[in-house]
Amino acid sequence: MDLTIHTSALPHDDPDAAVAFYRDILGFEVRSDVGHGMMRWITVGPVGQPGTSILLAPPAVDPGVTEDERRTILDMMAKGTYGWILLATRDLDGTFEKLQAGDAEVVQEPTEQPYGIRDCAFRDPAGNLVRIQELR
Repeated sequence: MDLTIHTSALPHDDPDAAVAFYRDILGFEVRSDVGHGMMRWITVGPVGQPGTSILLAPPAVDPGVTEDERRTILDMMAKGTYGWILLATRDLDGTFEKLQAGDAEVVQEPTEQPYGIRDCAFRDPAGNLVRIQELR
């Protein structure tokens, strides 16, 4: 098989705040933005990497999700325990400074982890955890 990761999904609860974070703070490009109001599906991705994207989607809109499941998802998002993504950079300190200057919510400053990587962590406007690992 010849597979690649094309798109991963994260929920949003404020599409404009999500765009501002991923475009203006992380520097990703907006590739598509469909729908209206809170029901917007927004695809973003790193500039120069057209084959890799993140779909920012309204949470729990699948018709197969029950009301109890919907409430659980929204509760988990509010606590910041529902979605997460791991990104990587060669300049962790510079990336951290840029994100911190952009008022991103810092969860963890750059730290050498006991399992052999150096990383930091932020939350996006929907509470999703964004960990950034240093490439060595």
